[in-house]
Amino acid sequence: MRLPLHWPSIRGRARADAGPLMLVALVVSAVVLLAGATPPLVRSTSDDATREAVRNASDDAAVRVEADWPDDYGPTGGRMRAPKLAEDVAALGSLAEGDLDPGLRSALLPPVSTVSSISLMVTDGSVQRRLQLEYLLTTKGTPAVTWVAGREPQAATDDEFLEVPLNGRPWPVQVGLSEPEAAALGVGPGDRIPVQDERRNPYDVRVSGVFRPVDAGDPAWRLAPWVLNPAANRDGFGSTRFGGLLSPESLPDARLAFRSDQLRRAVRFDADPETLTWQSAQALAAEVATLKAGSAVSAARDTSLKWATQLDSVLRDLRDQIATATAQASVLLIGVLAVALLVVALAAELLTRRRAAALTTARQRGASLPALAAELVVESLAVTVPAALLGLGLTVLLVGSAALTWAVPFVLVALCAGPVFGTLAAARATRDRRTPANRSARRWARRTEVIRRFALDAAVVALALAALVALNQRGVEADLPAAAPALCAVAVALMLARLLPPGTRLVLRLALRSRSPLALFGAARAAATASRVLPVLALTTAIALGSFATTLYATTQQGLAEGAWQTTGADVRLNVSSEAASSTPEVAKKIAAAPGVRHAVAAQVTENARFIGDDTTVTARLIVVDTAAFRALLADTPLPGLPPIPSGSGDLVPALVRTGDGSLTPGMAFRLPRPAYKAINMTAAGAAPALGAGDDVVVVDAAAATAAGMVFEPNTVWATGPGAAQAARSSGAQVTARTDLLAERREAPLSSGLLRLSLVAAAILLVLGLLGFALAATASAPQRWETLARLRTLGLRRRDTRRVAVGELLPAAVLAALCGPALGALLGWLTLGPLALRRLTGQAVDPATVTPWWTIEAVTVVALAVTVVTVVAAESAVRRRRRLSEILRVGGQ
Repeated sequence: MRLPLHWPSIRGRARADAGPLMLVALVVSAVVLLAGATPPLVRSTSDDATREAVRNASDDAAVRVEADWPDDYGPTGGRMRAPKLAEDVAALGSLAEGDLDPGLRSALLPPVSTVSSISLMVTDGSVQRRLQLEYLLTTKGTPAVTWVAGREPQAATDDEFLEVPLNGRPWPVQVGLSEPEAAALGVGPGDRIPVQDERRNPYDVRVSGVFRPVDAGDPAWRLAPWVLNPAANRDGFGSTRFGGLLSPESLPDARLAFRSDQLRRAVRFDADPETLTWQSAQALAAEVATLKAGSAVSAARDTSLKWATQLDSVLRDLRDQIATATAQASVLLIGVLAVALLVVALAAELLTRRRAAALTTARQRGASLPALAAELVVESLAVTVPAALLGLGLTVLLVGSAALTWAVPFVLVALCAGPVFGTLAAARATRDRRTPANRSARRWARRTEVIRRFALDAAVVALALAALVALNQRGVEADLPAAAPALCAVAVALMLARLLPPGTRLVLRLALRSRSPLALFGAARAAATASRVLPVLALTTAIALGSFATTLYATTQQGLAEGAWQTTGADVRLNVSSEAASSTPEVAKKIAAAPGVRHAVAAQVTENARFIGDDTTVTARLIVVDTAAFRALLADTPLPGLPPIPSGSGDLVPALVRTGDGSLTPGMAFRLPRPAYKAINMTAAGAAPALGAGDDVVVVDAAAATAAGMVFEPNTVWATGPGAAQAARSSGAQVTARTDLLAERREAPLSSGLLRLSLVAAAILLVLGLLGFALAATASAPQRWETLARLRTLGLRRRDTRRVAVGELLPAAVLAALCGPALGALLGWLTLGPLALRRLTGQAVDPATVTPWWTIEAVTVVALAVTVVTVVAAESAVRRRRRLSEILRVGGQ
C-alpha cells in the first residue's frame, strides 16, 4: 500500500530544525570517518609492523641452509683436489632454491652462498689479530672487485687429479685482501700471512693481490663485512678480524688446506620486507614450519640440506602483537560508537520535543502513524545518507580505502533513531488509553512500569556481566568480549542515572530548610529534570570511556618503560659472541672502571636451556651469575630485587626459578642434563624476578654452579649508571641500551598506533559527552527558561536566573565528573589484563593499571564547567528580549 507523504510538512520541519539536523549529520560524518578509517589503518599498521619486525630480526628472519662436504678421499687414502668446487657451491644454491615453496621463495631475496673457514690467529706480533677466509657468491656471480695491485687468487696447481696425503705439509691457498686490510697487515701481493689455529697448527695463506670493491653495498659483503674492513672484537675483546677473499680458482685449495669441520658452506636467503604484508606473512609462517619439519637433522654427517630459520618464531610473536593491538583498537572503537549512538539518540529526543506539537496536530488531523513514520524516515535519509557518504569519502581521501564493518550498523541505527522517537511521541500523544479511576489499578500500572524498567536495567547489566566474563575467559577474539568495557560503562552509568532522581529529591528537601531561595529554585528545577535518563547516561558513559582510553594510554606508556627495563636488565646490556666469550670478564672490568658506571656484572646466559623436573622437560633461560653483585645491580634499577639464595649442599645447586606455566616452583627438585657430562642436580630455593624476554627464568649462583662441575663462561654484561651506554659502546660488543630500546618500542607501528588511537578516542569521547550534555540542556531549555522568566516577574534578577539554571544543570555534571573517571579506572582494572598488553610492552606479566587521576579530573571538571557556563550564557542571551505577554501566556515557550 502506498503511503501518502505530505512534502510541505517534511520541508517545513526540516527548515525549522535545520540546526539539530546539521548536528546529527556532523556526528554521523565524524563517526563514520573514524569507523571507516580504523580497520584500514589497522591493516596498514599491521603491514608496517610486519615489515619492521622482519627488517629488525634480520639474521633471525633469514632462511639458512647448510650441507656438509662430501668425502674427498682418494684411492690411496689422501684427499683429492676438486677443481670444480665453485660449481658445486653454486649448485648447492640452486638446489636450495628448488627445495623452497614458490610462495616462500617469492618473499625472499636472491640467495647468497658462502664458504667460511675458522678464524685463524695471525702470529706476527703481540696485537690480537685473526684471519678468516671467505668465498662469496650471489646469483650474479662473485662480488665485483677492482684489483689495484697483484691479481685475483689463482689455483695452487694445474693437476686436476691431484691427491694430497693427510700428513703432508700445509697446502698453500691464495687470497685477496682489501686496501684497508692490506695496509693494516702491512702485506702485499706475494707475501705470506703467518697464521695458525687454536691447536697451533700452521696454515699456508698467501696474498695474490689487493682489491677495491666496485659496489660496497653488494648484499654479499654484508654477510662478511670483515673482508672489506677490519672488524673489532669479533673474536674476543681487543681482537681484530681480517678477511681473506677466495676466488673460484683458489676455493679448491682452501678445501684441501682445512679439515671438513673447519670449512663451512651455506646458503642464505634474506627475507624481503618490502614484499611482505601481514596477510602474506601468515601463510609464510606455515610454509616455513613445513620447511623446517622436512629438514635433515643438524647432527647428521651427510650432504643433505639442513634448513634453519627463526622466521616462523618472529611471525608468531608478531601475530600475537597484532592480535592484541587489533583487539584494543576494537575496544576503543566500540566505545566511541556506543557514545555516538547515545548522542544521536539525544539529538533525536531534542527533535521530538521540538516537534511534539506539530506531530500531535498532524495526528489529530488524520495523519496515520505509518505515514508520519515514512515522512520522518525520508527526512532522516536526506540527512544521514549524505553525511555517511561524506564520511566515507573523506576516509578514502585520507586513508585510501574505507571499511563498512562498523560504519554500516552505526548509520542504520542513526537512520532509525529520529523516526522511532517521533513516531512513538505521536502515538503516545494521541492514544485513547485512559487513566483508570480505580486506585488499585493505578497502583498496578505504576508497579508494572517499575517492573518493566527493572527488567530493562537487569538485561543491560546481565549483558555487561556476560561480556566481562567472556572477556576474561576468551580474550577479545569475538565481538561481545570486545564490547565489554562499553557495555559495563553503559550498565554502571544507567544505575547511576537511576540514583540521580532520589539524590536530587534529597537535596530539594534540604533546600526547603535553607534560607536561600536560589538554592531552592535550583534544586526544584534539578529534581524536575533528573528523571531524564538519557542525558546522564550519555555524559557519564562518555566520561568513563574517555577515562578508560586515557588509562589505556598511560598503562601502555608505563608498561613500555617497565618492559624495556625487564628486557635489558639494566641501563645497558652487552651480548658477547661465542668466539669472544673468553674476554667477557675483561670487558666487565673495563666498563665498571669507566666514569659514570655504578655497577657492571658479567653473567652466563643460556637461552632455551632444557631442565627436567618431575619427568617433564622445561625450557627456560639459564642465568649463571655472581648473585651478590647482581643483587646490588638490581637494587640500582626499578626491577624487582633478587631474593637471597641459600648455600648449596654437596652437588645440589640451589636456584631461583620462574615459569609461566608453574612447571618449576620453589621447593621442587630438578636437574640440568648435559651431553657427555653428569647432570647438574638443582633445587628451587625461591622465586626469580622476570629477566629478559619471556617468563621462564632459572638463576644460579656462579660459585655454586662451578663447585657442581659447570664451566662458567660469561657471555653477557649488565651495567648501570649514566655512563654505562657510552662505556659499553666502546667495547665493540653487541650493545642494547635501555633508552634506545624504549624509544624503538614506542615508535614501533603497533605501539605508536595504539597510543595515538587512545588519545584520539579519549578526545572524541570527551567532545561527544559535552555535545550530549549541550543537547540535553537545549532540550529542556524551553521549560527551564519559561519557569525562570515567570520567576523574574516576581522579582528575580537576571543574574539570579542564570545561577538557578546552573543549579539545574549541575547535578548531571557533578555526577559525571565524580563517577566517570572512577568508572574508567575500574574498567581499566577489570579489562586491561585480558587485553594482554604485555605482548606490546615486552613484559612477562601484564602491566599494572595506571590512571592519571589528576589529569583526567582536571580536564573533566574544566570542560564541564566551561560547557555549563557557555550553555547558560547562550540560553540567557537568546531569551533576553522575551516579552512579558509571551512569558505569562499559558503554554508559552
